Amino acid sequence: MRALRANTASRSAIAGALATLVLAIAAPAAMGGVGQTIVDKCGKGEPFGGYTQAQYKEALKDMATGTSQYSSCESEIRQAELAAAGGGTGGKAGSASSHTAIPLSPAEQKAVQGAHKHGSAPVQVGGEPIRPGVVHANIASAVNTLPHSLFAVIALLLAAAVALVAGEVRKRVRARRSA
Repeated sequence: MRALRANTASRSAIAGALATLVLAIAAPAAMGGVGQTIVDKCGKGEPFGGYTQAQYKEALKDMATGTSQYSSCESEIRQAELAAAGGGTGGKAGSASSHTAIPLSPAEQKAVQGAHKHGSAPVQVGGEPIRPGVVHANIASAVNTLPHSLFAVIALLLAAAVALVAGEVRKRVRARRSA
């Protein structure tokens, strides 16, 4: 009887430890990061502010392609990031002042004037020529931005094509054997 109680107690301890481990692993994944919170607030039109530059950078990384293309959230988060760098409050304050352009620094003004002078001539950056208007695409980055549902559709189409080809091969083999 005593051995049965000890066995039950050890099973309970193992089950409790296992449940704690599962919760410890699942909890951070279930909770979105601060970056996702910022993106969610921006997407809903709620004011956001008081975050650090690192948190705004995380929000820009967490932002979905559709959100950055079809809303002004990316520019609003970048503006909040700049405000955080300058000691401002950052984020959407709900007023027109949150959408005003940030003036260019003298160095930026000089760079813009230089671009007007030199036109589309290549510029050396890090020892490599960069040509304006040329998009240097990396196939890995293009694949990583595709939605998972598209990969599922492609996989299903490939499976269907393999099934059709296998059916045709099977028909031809059977026709040849019977002939």
